[in-house]
Amino acid sequence: MKKTNNAKVMLNAYPDSLGGTLSDIADFLGSSELQDVFGSFYVLPSVFNTDLDRGFSVIDYDLNDLLAKREDLNYIRGLGVDFKFDFILNHGSVLSPQFQDLLKNGEESLYRDFFINWNSFWKGYGQMTDGGYIQPDDKYIKDMFFRKPGLPILMVRMPDGSQVPYWNTFYQEVRYKRLDPQKTMKLTGLQYLSAECLSERINWSLDLGIHPENADWEGYEKYRAPIVSYLEASKCYLGQMDLNIKSSLVWEFYEETLNKLSDYGASVIRLDAFAYAPKEPGEKNFLNDAGTWDLLERVKMLADPLNLSLLPEIHSRYEEKTHEIIAGKGYMTYDFFLPGLVIDAFENRSKEILEKWIHQLVDKKIRTVNMLGCHDGIPLLDLKGLLDEDRIQNLIDTLVARGGYIKDLHGQKNVYYQVNATFYSALGEKDERLLLSRAIQLFMPGKPQIWYLDLFAGKNDYEAVKKAGTGGHKEINRTNLTKEDIQFGLSRKVVQDQLTLLRFRNTFEAFGFESEMSMFKTESSNMIHWTWMNNGYRASLEADLITSSFSVQGFDPRGGRTFHYCLK
Repeated sequence: MKKTNNAKVMLNAYPDSLGGTLSDIADFLGSSELQDVFGSFYVLPSVFNTDLDRGFSVIDYDLNDLLAKREDLNYIRGLGVDFKFDFILNHGSVLSPQFQDLLKNGEESLYRDFFINWNSFWKGYGQMTDGGYIQPDDKYIKDMFFRKPGLPILMVRMPDGSQVPYWNTFYQEVRYKRLDPQKTMKLTGLQYLSAECLSERINWSLDLGIHPENADWEGYEKYRAPIVSYLEASKCYLGQMDLNIKSSLVWEFYEETLNKLSDYGASVIRLDAFAYAPKEPGEKNFLNDAGTWDLLERVKMLADPLNLSLLPEIHSRYEEKTHEIIAGKGYMTYDFFLPGLVIDAFENRSKEILEKWIHQLVDKKIRTVNMLGCHDGIPLLDLKGLLDEDRIQNLIDTLVARGGYIKDLHGQKNVYYQVNATFYSALGEKDERLLLSRAIQLFMPGKPQIWYLDLFAGKNDYEAVKKAGTGGHKEINRTNLTKEDIQFGLSRKVVQDQLTLLRFRNTFEAFGFESEMSMFKTESSNMIHWTWMNNGYRASLEADLITSSFSVQGFDPRGGRTFHYCLK
Protein backbone atom coordinates (compact mmCIF):
# COMPACT_ATOMS: atom_id res chain seq x y z
CA MET A 1 0.00 0.00 0.00
CA LYS A 2 1.33 3.43 -0.91
CA LYS A 3 2.33 5.65 1.98
CA THR A 4 0.62 9.00 2.33
CA ASN A 5 2.61 12.12 3.10
CA ASN A 6 2.23 12.53 6.84
CA ALA A 7 2.45 15.99 8.34
CA LYS A 8 4.04 14.91 11.60
CA VAL A 9 6.92 16.88 13.11
CA MET A 10 10.41 16.17 11.76
CA LEU A 11 13.71 16.49 13.59
CA ASN A 12 16.64 17.73 11.48
CA ALA A 13 20.26 17.05 12.51
CA TYR A 14 23.60 15.64 11.47
CA PRO A 15 24.25 12.15 12.85
CA ASP A 16 26.84 13.64 15.21
CA SER A 17 24.83 16.73 16.23
CA LEU A 18 23.34 15.36 19.44
CA GLY A 19 25.82 13.43 21.54
CA GLY A 20 28.30 12.40 18.86
CA THR A 21 26.74 9.45 16.99
CA LEU A 22 23.41 8.30 15.61
CA SER A 23 23.22 5.90 18.55
CA ASP A 24 23.21 8.90 20.89
CA ILE A 25 20.39 10.49 18.89
CA ALA A 26 18.48 7.22 19.10
CA ASP A 27 18.83 7.34 22.90
CA PHE A 28 17.70 10.97 22.83
CA LEU A 29 14.60 10.18 20.78
CA GLY A 30 13.82 7.19 23.00
CA SER A 31 13.98 9.22 26.22
CA SER A 32 10.85 10.05 28.19
CA GLU A 33 11.32 13.77 27.49
CA LEU A 34 11.06 13.15 23.73
CA GLN A 35 8.15 10.70 23.76
CA ASP A 36 5.72 11.48 20.91
CA VAL A 37 7.57 14.69 19.98
CA PHE A 38 8.75 13.63 16.49
CA GLY A 39 7.28 11.46 13.76
CA SER A 40 10.14 11.86 11.26
CA PHE A 41 13.88 12.47 11.29
CA TYR A 42 15.83 14.18 8.51
CA VAL A 43 19.37 12.86 8.92
CA LEU A 44 21.85 14.94 6.94
CA PRO A 45 24.06 13.01 4.50
CA SER A 46 27.19 12.70 6.64
CA VAL A 47 25.32 9.59 7.82
CA PHE A 48 26.64 8.08 4.56
CA ASN A 49 30.17 7.44 3.31
CA THR A 50 31.20 10.99 2.39
CA ASP A 51 34.29 13.17 2.25
CA LEU A 52 33.47 16.90 1.90
CA ASP A 53 30.87 19.60 2.46
CA ARG A 54 29.65 18.06 5.74
CA GLY A 55 28.22 15.09 3.85
CA PHE A 56 27.02 16.54 0.55
CA SER A 57 29.89 14.95 -1.36
CA VAL A 58 28.85 11.30 -1.33
CA ILE A 59 31.32 8.50 -2.03
CA ASP A 60 28.57 5.89 -1.70
CA TYR A 61 25.35 5.54 0.26
CA ASP A 62 26.64 2.96 2.71
CA LEU A 63 26.40 4.07 6.33
CA ASN A 64 29.31 6.00 7.83
CA ASP A 65 30.67 3.36 10.18
CA LEU A 66 32.08 5.98 12.57
CA LEU A 67 28.69 7.60 13.13
CA ALA A 68 25.88 5.18 12.33
CA LYS A 69 24.88 1.53 12.46
CA ARG A 70 21.94 -0.28 10.97
CA GLU A 71 20.72 -1.07 14.50
CA ASP A 72 20.42 2.68 15.19
CA LEU A 73 18.11 3.13 12.20
CA ASN A 74 16.05 0.12 13.20
CA TYR A 75 15.69 1.36 16.78
CA ILE A 76 14.53 4.80 15.67
CA ARG A 77 12.03 3.24 13.26
CA GLY A 78 10.75 1.17 16.17
CA LEU A 79 9.88 4.42 17.95
CA GLY A 80 7.44 5.22 15.13
CA VAL A 81 9.83 7.64 13.45
CA ASP A 82 10.45 7.44 9.70
CA PHE A 83 13.34 9.01 7.82
CA LYS A 84 14.07 11.70 5.30
CA PHE A 85 17.37 11.26 3.49
CA ASP A 86 19.27 13.23 0.88
CA PHE A 87 19.85 11.88 -2.60
CA ILE A 88 22.24 14.06 -4.58
CA LEU A 89 21.24 13.68 -8.23
CA ASN A 90 23.70 16.09 -9.81
CA HIS A 91 27.04 14.87 -8.56
CA GLY A 92 29.17 12.39 -6.67
CA SER A 93 32.54 12.48 -4.99
CA VAL A 94 35.75 12.03 -6.96
CA LEU A 95 36.42 9.26 -4.43
CA SER A 96 33.33 7.38 -5.60
CA PRO A 97 34.11 3.92 -7.00
CA GLN A 98 32.87 5.07 -10.40
CA PHE A 99 35.23 8.06 -10.67
CA GLN A 100 38.15 6.13 -9.23
CA ASP A 101 37.61 3.46 -11.88
CA LEU A 102 37.66 6.20 -14.52
CA LEU A 103 40.97 7.54 -13.15
CA LYS A 104 42.45 4.04 -13.18
CA ASN A 105 41.21 2.79 -16.54
CA GLY A 106 40.49 5.91 -18.61
CA GLU A 107 38.72 5.14 -21.88
CA GLU A 108 38.66 1.46 -20.94
CA SER A 109 36.58 2.23 -17.84
CA LEU A 110 33.03 0.92 -17.66
CA TYR A 111 32.18 4.37 -16.23
CA ARG A 112 33.73 6.51 -18.98
CA ASP A 113 30.28 8.01 -19.70
CA PHE A 114 29.11 8.10 -16.05
CA PHE A 115 30.46 11.64 -15.68
CA ILE A 116 30.35 14.53 -18.16
CA ASN A 117 33.40 14.84 -20.37
CA TRP A 118 33.39 18.60 -21.02
CA ASN A 119 34.96 18.36 -24.45
CA SER A 120 32.59 15.63 -25.61
CA PHE A 121 29.63 17.65 -24.35
CA TRP A 122 30.69 20.86 -26.12
CA LYS A 123 32.07 19.33 -29.33
CA GLY A 124 30.89 21.50 -32.21
CA TYR A 125 29.77 24.32 -29.91
CA GLY A 126 33.06 26.15 -29.30
CA GLN A 127 36.80 26.36 -29.84
CA MET A 128 39.58 24.24 -28.35
CA THR A 129 41.93 26.27 -26.14
CA ASP A 130 45.63 25.86 -25.42
CA GLY A 131 44.56 24.57 -22.00
CA GLY A 132 43.04 21.46 -23.57
CA TYR A 133 39.39 22.33 -23.00
CA ILE A 134 36.72 23.73 -25.30
CA GLN A 135 35.63 27.32 -24.70
CA PRO A 136 31.92 27.29 -25.65
CA ASP A 137 30.70 30.09 -27.91
CA ASP A 138 29.00 32.84 -25.92
CA LYS A 139 25.60 32.20 -27.49
CA TYR A 140 25.56 28.70 -26.02
CA ILE A 141 26.40 29.65 -22.43
CA LYS A 142 24.77 33.08 -22.10
CA ASP A 143 21.84 31.59 -20.16
CA MET A 144 23.97 29.33 -17.99
CA PHE A 145 24.66 30.00 -14.33
CA PHE A 146 28.06 28.97 -12.98
CA ARG A 147 28.44 28.93 -9.21
CA LYS A 148 32.11 29.89 -9.27
CA PRO A 149 34.33 32.09 -11.44
CA GLY A 150 35.45 30.58 -14.74
CA LEU A 151 34.22 27.44 -16.41
CA PRO A 152 33.01 24.59 -14.16
CA ILE A 153 35.67 22.06 -15.11
CA LEU A 154 38.27 19.91 -13.42
CA MET A 155 41.23 18.78 -15.54
CA VAL A 156 41.72 15.07 -14.85
CA ARG A 157 44.84 13.10 -15.72
CA MET A 158 44.09 9.86 -17.55
CA PRO A 159 46.31 6.73 -17.37
CA ASP A 160 47.90 7.61 -20.74
CA GLY A 161 49.02 10.99 -19.34
CA SER A 162 46.42 13.07 -21.17
CA GLN A 163 44.47 15.78 -19.35
CA VAL A 164 40.69 15.58 -19.81
CA PRO A 165 38.23 18.21 -18.54
CA TYR A 166 35.16 16.99 -16.63
CA TRP A 167 32.12 19.05 -15.65
CA ASN A 168 32.41 20.13 -12.02
CA THR A 169 29.67 22.48 -10.81
CA PHE A 170 30.55 22.52 -7.14
CA TYR A 171 33.68 22.02 -5.04
CA GLN A 172 37.04 20.97 -6.42
CA GLU A 173 40.57 20.73 -5.10
CA VAL A 174 43.77 19.25 -6.52
CA ARG A 175 46.47 18.18 -4.11
CA TYR A 176 50.04 17.44 -5.10
CA LYS A 177 52.34 15.20 -3.13
CA ARG A 178 55.14 17.01 -1.34
CA LEU A 179 58.54 16.28 -2.76
CA ASP A 180 61.12 14.75 -0.46
CA PRO A 181 64.86 14.95 -1.24
CA GLN A 182 65.28 11.22 -1.75
CA LYS A 183 62.52 11.06 -4.36
CA THR A 184 63.98 14.12 -6.09
CA MET A 185 67.41 12.42 -6.17
CA LYS A 186 65.88 9.37 -7.91
CA LEU A 187 64.04 11.53 -10.44
CA THR A 188 66.95 13.83 -11.27
CA GLY A 189 70.25 12.25 -10.23
CA LEU A 190 71.05 15.34 -8.13
CA GLN A 191 73.18 15.16 -5.02
CA TYR A 192 71.28 15.14 -1.74
CA LEU A 193 71.76 18.79 -0.74
CA SER A 194 70.82 20.04 -4.22
CA ALA A 195 67.79 17.72 -4.23
CA GLU A 196 66.83 19.07 -0.80
CA CYS A 197 67.09 22.66 -2.04
CA LEU A 198 64.98 21.97 -5.13
CA SER A 199 62.39 20.01 -3.11
CA GLU A 200 61.95 22.89 -0.66
CA ARG A 201 61.56 25.38 -3.50
CA ILE A 202 58.88 23.29 -5.31
CA ASN A 203 57.02 22.51 -2.08
CA TRP A 204 56.94 26.21 -1.24
CA SER A 205 55.33 26.92 -4.63
CA LEU A 206 52.79 24.14 -4.16
CA ASP A 207 51.85 25.52 -0.73
CA LEU A 208 51.08 28.84 -2.43
CA GLY A 209 48.81 27.09 -4.94
CA ILE A 210 51.22 27.55 -7.85
CA HIS A 211 51.03 24.86 -10.52
CA PRO A 212 54.30 22.86 -10.54
CA GLU A 213 54.90 23.81 -14.18
CA ASN A 214 55.02 27.46 -13.09
CA ALA A 215 57.23 27.04 -10.04
CA ASP A 216 60.64 28.67 -9.75
CA TRP A 217 62.93 26.36 -11.73
CA GLU A 218 65.85 28.79 -12.11
CA GLY A 219 69.05 26.81 -12.18
CA TYR A 220 67.16 23.50 -12.37
CA GLU A 221 65.32 23.94 -15.68
CA LYS A 222 66.42 20.59 -17.10
CA TYR A 223 64.77 18.75 -14.20
CA ARG A 224 61.37 20.36 -14.71
CA ALA A 225 59.91 17.67 -16.98
CA PRO A 226 60.55 14.55 -14.84
CA ILE A 227 59.43 16.24 -11.61
CA VAL A 228 56.30 17.78 -13.13
CA SER A 229 55.45 14.43 -14.71
CA TYR A 230 55.86 12.71 -11.34
CA LEU A 231 53.75 15.31 -9.50
CA GLU A 232 50.99 15.20 -12.12
CA ALA A 233 50.89 11.40 -12.09
CA SER A 234 50.69 11.23 -8.30
CA LYS A 235 48.30 14.09 -7.61
CA CYS A 236 44.96 13.43 -5.93
CA TYR A 237 41.60 15.10 -6.31
CA LEU A 238 38.83 16.21 -4.04
CA GLY A 239 35.51 17.45 -5.26
CA GLN A 240 32.06 16.68 -6.57
CA MET A 241 31.80 15.59 -10.19
CA ASP A 242 28.64 16.08 -12.21
CA LEU A 243 26.86 12.91 -13.31
CA ASN A 244 25.81 12.31 -16.89
CA ILE A 245 22.08 11.66 -16.66
CA LYS A 246 22.11 10.42 -20.26
CA SER A 247 24.09 7.38 -19.14
CA SER A 248 22.13 4.19 -18.47
CA LEU A 249 24.62 3.40 -15.70
CA VAL A 250 23.66 6.59 -13.89
CA TRP A 251 20.03 5.50 -13.92
CA GLU A 252 21.01 2.09 -12.61
CA PHE A 253 22.86 3.93 -9.83
CA TYR A 254 19.78 6.06 -9.13
CA GLU A 255 17.59 2.97 -8.83
CA GLU A 256 20.05 1.12 -6.59
CA THR A 257 20.38 4.15 -4.31
CA LEU A 258 16.63 4.67 -3.92
CA ASN A 259 16.25 1.00 -3.03
CA LYS A 260 18.97 1.33 -0.41
CA LEU A 261 17.43 4.46 1.12
CA SER A 262 14.01 2.82 1.21
CA ASP A 263 15.53 -0.17 2.98
CA TYR A 264 16.99 2.20 5.58
CA GLY A 265 13.44 3.32 6.40
CA ALA A 266 13.07 6.42 4.25
CA SER A 267 9.67 7.98 3.70
CA VAL A 268 10.82 11.24 2.10
CA ILE A 269 13.76 11.72 -0.27
CA ARG A 270 15.20 15.21 -0.51
CA LEU A 271 16.56 15.70 -4.02
CA ASP A 272 19.61 17.88 -3.50
CA ALA A 273 20.98 19.96 -6.40
CA PHE A 274 18.59 18.22 -8.80
CA ALA A 275 18.06 21.39 -10.85
CA TYR A 276 21.69 21.40 -12.02
CA ALA A 277 21.58 17.86 -13.43
CA PRO A 278 19.90 18.37 -16.85
CA LYS A 279 22.27 20.11 -19.27
CA GLU A 280 22.05 20.93 -22.96
CA PRO A 281 24.15 23.31 -25.11
CA GLY A 282 22.35 26.64 -25.41
CA GLU A 283 19.92 25.84 -22.58
CA LYS A 284 19.99 26.83 -18.92
CA ASN A 285 22.07 24.52 -16.76
CA PHE A 286 19.95 25.36 -13.72
CA LEU A 287 16.25 24.59 -13.82
CA ASN A 288 16.32 23.70 -17.48
CA ASP A 289 12.56 23.81 -18.01
CA ALA A 290 11.97 20.68 -20.04
CA GLY A 291 14.92 18.69 -18.78
CA THR A 292 14.26 19.36 -15.09
CA TRP A 293 10.72 18.05 -15.15
CA ASP A 294 11.63 15.07 -17.31
CA LEU A 295 14.33 14.18 -14.80
CA LEU A 296 11.94 14.46 -11.86
CA GLU A 297 9.33 12.35 -13.59
CA ARG A 298 11.83 9.58 -14.32
CA VAL A 299 13.06 9.61 -10.70
CA LYS A 300 9.45 9.55 -9.50
CA MET A 301 8.84 6.42 -11.57
CA LEU A 302 11.65 4.77 -9.62
CA ALA A 303 10.46 6.12 -6.26
CA ASP A 304 6.73 5.36 -6.51
CA PRO A 305 7.02 1.54 -6.27
CA LEU A 306 9.10 2.06 -3.12
CA ASN A 307 6.46 4.37 -1.55
CA LEU A 308 8.93 7.23 -1.40
CA SER A 309 7.80 10.87 -1.51
CA LEU A 310 10.15 13.19 -3.38
CA LEU A 311 11.05 16.63 -2.03
CA PRO A 312 12.91 18.61 -4.73
CA GLU A 313 15.27 21.09 -3.08
CA ILE A 314 15.54 24.41 -4.85
CA HIS A 315 16.04 28.05 -3.94
CA SER A 316 14.41 30.52 -6.30
CA ARG A 317 12.72 33.89 -6.12
CA TYR A 318 9.09 33.91 -5.06
CA GLU A 319 8.31 35.97 -8.15
CA GLU A 320 9.48 33.11 -10.38
CA LYS A 321 6.74 30.84 -8.92
CA THR A 322 8.96 27.76 -9.06
CA HIS A 323 7.39 26.49 -5.84
CA GLU A 324 4.00 26.55 -7.56
CA ILE A 325 5.30 24.66 -10.57
CA ILE A 326 6.82 21.95 -8.34
CA ALA A 327 3.62 21.66 -6.30
CA GLY A 328 1.49 21.66 -9.44
CA LYS A 329 3.38 18.60 -10.67
CA GLY A 330 2.47 16.71 -7.51
CA TYR A 331 5.65 17.10 -5.46
CA MET A 332 6.17 18.41 -1.96
CA THR A 333 8.13 21.66 -1.86
CA TYR A 334 10.18 23.55 0.69
CA ASP A 335 8.76 26.60 2.40
CA PHE A 336 11.99 28.58 2.26
CA PHE A 337 9.95 31.76 2.68
CA LEU A 338 8.82 31.12 6.25
CA PRO A 339 12.03 31.99 8.20
CA GLY A 340 12.29 35.46 6.71
CA LEU A 341 8.55 36.08 6.89
CA VAL A 342 8.41 35.24 10.61
CA ILE A 343 11.28 37.60 11.44
CA ASP A 344 9.74 40.26 9.19
CA ALA A 345 6.41 39.88 11.00
CA PHE A 346 8.10 40.57 14.34
CA GLU A 347 10.11 43.52 13.05
CA ASN A 348 7.12 45.15 11.33
CA ARG A 349 4.59 44.06 13.96
CA SER A 350 2.36 42.80 11.20
CA LYS A 351 0.98 39.43 10.12
CA GLU A 352 -0.26 40.69 6.74
CA ILE A 353 2.37 39.25 4.39
CA LEU A 354 2.65 36.05 6.43
CA GLU A 355 -1.09 35.49 6.12
CA LYS A 356 -0.99 36.39 2.44
CA TRP A 357 1.51 33.57 2.03
CA ILE A 358 -0.66 31.15 4.04
CA HIS A 359 -3.68 31.95 1.84
CA GLN A 360 -1.66 30.96 -1.22
CA LEU A 361 -0.53 27.69 0.35
CA VAL A 362 -4.08 26.79 1.32
CA ASP A 363 -5.85 27.99 -1.83
CA LYS A 364 -3.36 26.35 -4.20
CA LYS A 365 -3.07 23.19 -2.07
CA ILE A 366 0.72 23.44 -1.91
CA ARG A 367 2.18 20.74 0.34
CA THR A 368 5.34 21.94 2.03
CA VAL A 369 8.05 21.01 4.44
CA ASN A 370 8.51 24.19 6.47
CA MET A 371 11.32 25.27 8.78
CA LEU A 372 12.80 28.12 10.77
CA GLY A 373 16.47 27.13 10.93
CA CYS A 374 18.43 24.52 8.99
CA HIS A 375 21.99 23.45 8.13
CA ASP A 376 22.23 26.37 5.69
CA GLY A 377 21.45 30.03 6.31
CA ILE A 378 18.25 32.02 6.55
CA PRO A 379 17.02 32.36 2.94
CA LEU A 380 16.70 35.83 1.46
CA LEU A 381 16.89 35.41 -2.30
CA ASP A 382 13.63 33.46 -2.11
CA LEU A 383 11.73 36.47 -0.72
CA LYS A 384 12.11 38.64 -3.83
CA GLY A 385 8.62 39.43 -5.08
CA LEU A 386 6.99 38.57 -1.77
CA LEU A 387 8.70 41.39 0.14
CA ASP A 388 9.83 44.61 -1.54
CA GLU A 389 13.56 45.34 -1.87
CA ASP A 390 13.70 47.88 0.97
CA ARG A 391 12.00 45.49 3.33
CA ILE A 392 14.37 42.69 2.42
CA GLN A 393 17.35 45.01 2.92
CA ASN A 394 16.02 46.02 6.33
CA LEU A 395 15.77 42.34 7.17
CA ILE A 396 19.37 41.76 6.07
CA ASP A 397 20.59 44.73 8.10
CA THR A 398 18.74 43.50 11.19
CA LEU A 399 20.16 39.98 11.00
CA VAL A 400 23.70 41.25 10.39
CA ALA A 401 23.37 43.66 13.31
CA ARG A 402 22.48 40.62 15.44
CA GLY A 403 25.68 38.87 14.43
CA GLY A 404 24.74 37.08 11.21
CA TYR A 405 27.04 36.69 8.19
CA ILE A 406 25.95 37.61 4.68
CA LYS A 407 26.38 34.99 1.98
CA ASP A 408 26.51 36.44 -1.53
CA LEU A 409 26.83 34.67 -4.87
CA HIS A 410 30.04 35.58 -6.72
CA GLY A 411 30.52 38.40 -4.20
CA GLN A 412 27.85 40.59 -5.79
CA LYS A 413 25.92 42.53 -3.16
CA ASN A 414 22.82 42.71 -5.34
CA VAL A 415 22.67 38.91 -5.64
CA TYR A 416 22.36 38.22 -1.92
CA TYR A 417 21.50 34.65 -1.09
CA GLN A 418 21.24 34.03 2.62
CA VAL A 419 22.33 35.18 6.07
CA ASN A 420 24.11 32.65 8.24
CA ALA A 421 22.90 32.77 11.83
CA THR A 422 21.03 30.64 14.31
CA PHE A 423 17.34 31.44 14.26
CA TYR A 424 17.46 32.22 17.99
CA SER A 425 20.19 34.83 17.47
CA ALA A 426 18.35 36.19 14.44
CA LEU A 427 15.41 36.85 16.78
CA GLY A 428 17.61 38.84 19.12
CA GLU A 429 18.04 35.83 21.46
CA LYS A 430 14.64 36.34 23.06
CA ASP A 431 13.01 33.20 24.46
CA GLU A 432 9.47 34.49 24.05
CA ARG A 433 10.04 35.24 20.37
CA LEU A 434 11.49 31.79 19.80
CA LEU A 435 8.47 30.16 21.44
CA LEU A 436 6.00 32.22 19.43
CA SER A 437 7.98 31.52 16.26
CA ARG A 438 7.72 27.82 17.01
CA ALA A 439 3.97 28.10 17.58
CA ILE A 440 3.58 29.98 14.29
CA GLN A 441 5.57 27.30 12.48
CA LEU A 442 3.48 24.50 13.99
CA PHE A 443 0.27 26.21 12.84
CA MET A 444 1.60 26.80 9.33
CA PRO A 445 0.40 24.52 6.53
CA GLY A 446 2.89 21.75 5.89
CA LYS A 447 5.18 19.34 7.69
CA PRO A 448 7.27 21.13 10.34
CA GLN A 449 11.02 20.46 10.24
CA ILE A 450 12.89 21.34 13.45
CA TRP A 451 16.60 22.19 13.40
CA TYR A 452 18.11 20.60 16.50
CA LEU A 453 20.00 23.74 17.51
CA ASP A 454 16.80 25.83 17.40
CA LEU A 455 15.19 23.36 19.77
CA PHE A 456 17.96 24.12 22.27
CA ALA A 457 17.85 27.89 21.63
CA GLY A 458 21.35 27.80 20.18
CA LYS A 459 23.30 31.04 19.80
CA ASN A 460 25.66 32.07 17.00
CA ASP A 461 28.87 30.04 17.30
CA TYR A 462 31.62 32.47 16.35
CA GLU A 463 34.39 30.21 17.61
CA ALA A 464 33.29 27.50 15.20
CA VAL A 465 33.38 29.98 12.31
CA LYS A 466 36.86 31.13 13.31
CA LYS A 467 38.09 27.56 13.62
CA ALA A 468 36.64 26.60 10.21
CA GLY A 469 38.54 29.41 8.48
CA THR A 470 37.74 30.71 5.00
CA GLY A 471 34.30 29.62 3.86
CA GLY A 472 33.34 28.42 7.33
CA HIS A 473 30.45 30.85 7.83
CA LYS A 474 27.86 28.06 7.96
CA GLU A 475 29.46 26.63 11.11
CA ILE A 476 27.80 29.48 13.01
CA ASN A 477 24.67 27.32 13.17
CA ARG A 478 26.09 23.79 13.32
CA THR A 479 27.34 23.44 16.88
CA ASN A 480 27.53 19.80 17.95
CA LEU A 481 25.93 19.32 21.36
CA THR A 482 27.46 16.96 23.89
CA LYS A 483 25.39 14.69 26.12
CA GLU A 484 25.97 17.20 28.91
CA ASP A 485 24.74 20.04 26.68
CA ILE A 486 21.60 18.05 25.95
CA GLN A 487 20.85 17.30 29.58
CA PHE A 488 21.34 20.93 30.53
CA GLY A 489 19.19 22.04 27.61
CA LEU A 490 16.36 19.73 28.61
CA SER A 491 16.26 21.47 32.00
CA ARG A 492 15.62 24.88 30.40
CA LYS A 493 12.06 26.18 30.22
CA VAL A 494 12.43 27.43 26.64
CA VAL A 495 13.30 23.86 25.59
CA GLN A 496 10.64 22.19 27.72
CA ASP A 497 7.96 24.52 26.38
CA GLN A 498 8.97 23.82 22.78
CA LEU A 499 8.74 20.08 23.45
CA THR A 500 5.25 20.58 24.87
CA LEU A 501 4.15 22.43 21.74
CA LEU A 502 5.84 19.95 19.41
CA ARG A 503 4.23 16.98 21.13
CA PHE A 504 0.82 18.63 20.78
CA ARG A 505 1.40 19.32 17.08
CA ASN A 506 2.73 15.81 16.45
CA THR A 507 -0.15 13.95 18.09
CA PHE A 508 -3.25 16.13 17.96
CA GLU A 509 -5.75 15.08 15.30
CA ALA A 510 -6.71 18.58 14.19
CA PHE A 511 -3.49 18.88 12.15
CA GLY A 512 -2.66 17.27 8.83
CA PHE A 513 -2.48 17.76 5.09
CA GLU A 514 -6.20 16.99 4.81
CA SER A 515 -7.22 19.28 7.67
CA GLU A 516 -8.87 22.69 7.32
CA MET A 517 -7.12 25.90 8.34
CA SER A 518 -8.90 29.18 9.07
CA MET A 519 -7.49 32.65 9.75
CA PHE A 520 -9.76 35.14 11.50
CA LYS A 521 -9.78 38.89 11.11
CA THR A 522 -8.49 40.73 14.15
CA GLU A 523 -8.67 44.32 15.33
CA SER A 524 -5.03 45.02 14.47
CA SER A 525 -2.39 43.52 12.18
CA ASN A 526 -0.19 42.47 15.10
CA MET A 527 -2.83 40.02 16.38
CA ILE A 528 -3.01 36.43 15.09
CA HIS A 529 -5.96 34.06 15.38
CA TRP A 530 -5.60 30.79 13.48
CA THR A 531 -7.37 27.46 13.79
CA TRP A 532 -7.03 23.93 12.41
CA MET A 533 -9.92 21.46 12.28
CA ASN A 534 -10.23 17.77 11.38
CA ASN A 535 -12.84 15.15 12.32
CA GLY A 536 -14.28 17.44 14.97
CA TYR A 537 -10.93 18.20 16.61
CA ARG A 538 -9.94 21.86 16.75
CA ALA A 539 -6.64 23.59 17.53
CA SER A 540 -6.29 27.35 17.93
CA LEU A 541 -3.45 29.86 18.14
CA GLU A 542 -3.98 33.41 19.38
CA ALA A 543 -0.92 35.64 19.51
CA ASP A 544 0.38 39.21 19.73
CA LEU A 545 3.42 39.96 17.56
CA ILE A 546 4.28 43.01 19.70
CA THR A 547 4.37 41.39 23.13
CA SER A 548 5.06 37.83 21.90
CA SER A 549 2.33 36.59 24.24
CA PHE A 550 0.23 33.74 22.87
CA SER A 551 -1.98 30.81 23.71
CA VAL A 552 -2.47 27.43 22.06
CA GLN A 553 -5.54 25.32 22.77
CA GLY A 554 -6.86 21.96 21.64
CA PHE A 555 -10.50 20.80 21.74
CA ASP A 556 -12.01 17.36 21.20
CA PRO A 557 -15.14 16.71 19.04
CA ARG A 558 -17.40 17.32 22.06
CA GLY A 559 -15.87 20.74 22.67
CA GLY A 560 -13.84 19.74 25.69
CA ARG A 561 -10.48 21.45 26.02
CA THR A 562 -7.74 18.83 26.07
CA PHE A 563 -4.68 21.06 25.69
CA HIS A 564 -3.81 24.57 26.84
CA TYR A 565 -0.52 26.42 26.68
CA CYS A 566 -0.22 30.11 27.50
CA LEU A 567 2.75 32.49 27.40
CA LYS A 568 2.10 35.94 28.84
